[in-house]
Amino acid sequence: MAINFENLLKSIIKPLVTNPDDVVVKILSEDDENISIQVIVNNDDLGRVIGKGGRIASAIRTIVYAGATKENKHVQIDIDSF
Repeated sequence: MAINFENLLKSIIKPLVTNPDDVVVKILSEDDENISIQVIVNNDDLGRVIGKGGRIASAIRTIVYAGATKENKHVQIDIDSF
């Protein structure tokens, strides 16, 4: 069963932000071992997603990394705003 990382990240991030319709998750590149994902949120929500000292972003990455480990993949997540 393959994990849909886009849906996973959206389901984690949307409850955290005040503008859930502005959340965009894009898979920039994917091969057999690596996946590069970009998360774009509203500028007002960037602090909510990153968290104090990066704790929320780190927790999000940990959850996604756990799923990727089951598929023997390495995930890189970039969080940006527009």
